[in-house]
Amino acid sequence: MFRAMRRKKQEVSREECIRILRTEKRGVLAMAGDGGYPYAIPINFYYDAQDNKIYFHSAKEGHKMDSIKNHEKVCFTVWNAGTWKEGDWFYDVTSVVVFGRAHLVTDASVIFEKAKALGMKSYPSEEEVDAEMARDLSRIQLVAIHMDHMTGKFVHEK
Repeated sequence: MFRAMRRKKQEVSREECIRILRTEKRGVLAMAGDGGYPYAIPINFYYDAQDNKIYFHSAKEGHKMDSIKNHEKVCFTVWNAGTWKEGDWFYDVTSVVVFGRAHLVTDASVIFEKAKALGMKSYPSEEEVDAEMARDLSRIQLVAIHMDHMTGKFVHEK
């Protein structure tokens, strides 16, 4: 069902893909949008290794929610900042592409747990996460991406 990576020499291991998902803070979520147009937006996310899902939050209404409700299949792409070697003008970059199905999370305890983990990935302190959650948790929709397929690719830009 999913294509094999064409440039096998550049493929990275599942472990490297997971490392990138655990450490990077932002990626691009692509969905089927209005009128058959692709809709891709940058999002903050949290990868939970225990359940092998990607979590993000959203407003309860809008283009993103409509797209997910109308078509659950999504593509999520994240990449690292890359590394630069002295004397080179280019970077070594690793990207991860995930194909999956997005579902709205309705269990209040899961919403609290995953939203807090997402906040801890970005905010400087737990106190700030707790304050933000106390103010806004009731207004967010948590979404889980169930991963169906994942590939990673190392690119030496040149």
